[in-house]
Amino acid sequence: MSMITVRDLEKIYKVGDNVVRALRGVTLDIAAGEFVTVVGPSGSGKSTFMHILGCLDRPTRGQYVLAGKDVSQLEPDDLARVRNETIGFVFQGFNLLPRTSALENVELPLLYTRKGTLKASERADRARRALEAVGLADRMDHHPNQLSGGQQQRVAIARALVNEPSLLLADEPTGNLDTATSEEVMEVFSRLRAERGITIVVITHERDIAEWGTRTIDFRDGVVVSDRLNHEPQKAAGL
Repeated sequence: MSMITVRDLEKIYKVGDNVVRALRGVTLDIAAGEFVTVVGPSGSGKSTFMHILGCLDRPTRGQYVLAGKDVSQLEPDDLARVRNETIGFVFQGFNLLPRTSALENVELPLLYTRKGTLKASERADRARRALEAVGLADRMDHHPNQLSGGQQQRVAIARALVNEPSLLLADEPTGNLDTATSEEVMEVFSRLRAERGITIVVITHERDIAEWGTRTIDFRDGVVVSDRLNHEPQKAAGL
């Protein structure tokens, strides 16, 4: 089953009198349950690609089908609904509220869910399970300044999981972390994919991080220049 299908995807920006073709006819499929890393230098189009996958932007031309639904030209309110119900986001910056516990940070998306109003006890229970899934059962009451960088990113991953998305998108999730901590975070992604079957797409400019995926797609100048399976993904060394 395909989670993501894009066909002839183009994105064109106008910057003053200049026209920037960020994506130039990208066509690919990502199956449900894949762990895909997207790699490329600055200006390659990978971040624009992620913004479209995350329904944060719309393509200029082409088709994007997410979980069987064509979302290419949905209106902003409809895109917001898709994001809320289907997608979890992890960013380079942890974006945690500093005066709020890990548990409360993870609960936050549940206050805005469209799946129905949840009682406070239900929100707390789901947040606890998400933190347990990323190995932070013993840090739920800690504030961000009491956590390491890797632990803060794992809180951010738990927050992305709490609405039970079928697609997890991570934009440079190890960009603020050292090598050892980066490996810990990538191990979390690998375990989530193996245990939960979540489709994971990680955007990175680091080749060693890209090797953690079961498949790596290379972008350059707005096009896919390489799409390969990693027969011995890096995760095997850590799990």
